[in-house]
Amino acid sequence: MANEGLDFSRRGLLRLMGATTAAATLAPGMAIGASAIATGARTAKLFYTDVGTGPNVMLIHGWTGDSHDWTWQLPALESTYRVVAADLRGHGRSQVMPSGTYNPADYVADIEALIETDFAGQKFILVGHSMGGQISARLAVKRPDLVSAVVSVDGSLGFPDALRPVFLKTAQDLQHADPGLVGPALFQSVYDPATDPGIKRWHARRLQGTSSHAVRESFGPLFLGPDQVGLGKQSENFLRTVRVPFYHLCRDPEQAARMRGWFLHPKSKVDYWEHAGHWIMQDRKDDVTKAIVAWVDAL
Repeated sequence: MANEGLDFSRRGLLRLMGATTAAATLAPGMAIGASAIATGARTAKLFYTDVGTGPNVMLIHGWTGDSHDWTWQLPALESTYRVVAADLRGHGRSQVMPSGTYNPADYVADIEALIETDFAGQKFILVGHSMGGQISARLAVKRPDLVSAVVSVDGSLGFPDALRPVFLKTAQDLQHADPGLVGPALFQSVYDPATDPGIKRWHARRLQGTSSHAVRESFGPLFLGPDQVGLGKQSENFLRTVRVPFYHLCRDPEQAARMRGWFLHPKSKVDYWEHAGHWIMQDRKDDVTKAIVAWVDAL
């Protein structure tokens, strides 16, 4: 990585997460892979705000986050667009669903139902961070009639296969240890040296207040299992099926270069962002807002 002190390089992550032992066999009954089919019997009741007029934009946060992650973007976006900012199932003020219902497909089904039920006949530009970026991409492939474009802010997409042991180790640790300790330890590896300490503390405390089974069960399926779309060739093959305009912001120049040729739509783009941690929109608040607005307005 070009960011000095930000050790989110392949080598740094492997060292941090103890990946030399990450290939340990999964415990009996431990399921951390993704399913292409929603496992829940019903969709969750989601909390969201709906403010502004103009093109429809929906903001989707990441793992252990909530819609407050977009606080610094909301004033500008709501003054230009109709902005729906939602909390995902088990996060923020949305309904906590039972254990076993936190696969990516379950999250996708919730957003699909929200649009069809509360915004019938309308399409949205989805702006997703981290896990929210993958959820947005999955819905765009599943229901292009509901999605007009996607912005992925360091979305859980396009990572190299070499990081599989890291994600496996993290998923195992979440299952067997206190997620309130495992999650914040992972966060420390993806912050920029200049990330505000108050933001770091907020992220940790928010995770510790999130349903433990939602935290434990949501992470692994993003990167593990036959239906994952976050890693390697599976991620590439999946993203090559996205037909709507797609803007991906990431913090690894090699990842950005690799992903640029994966998108079919001529208005798609991939940008490398330096001097930022995983929450790019919080470390470079105004820059990210301007980049989103410029790209959306050019569609």
